[in-house]
Amino acid sequence: MKKTFFKTLSKINKKVLPSYSKRQLDLAKATKFQKALIGWKTWVTKNSL
Repeated sequence: MKKTFFKTLSKINKKVLPSYSKRQLDLAKATKFQKALIGWKTWVTKNSL
């Protein structure tokens, strides 16, 4: 149940949220909001695996 939820959430994140790795974002210059999005996507990905 939990894994299915996070896999679905991961697919939604992939379609809705921007990909900073494709834009080659420098983490030292990222805003707090961008860092929060990166953390959110990392947490969801970790839980879906």
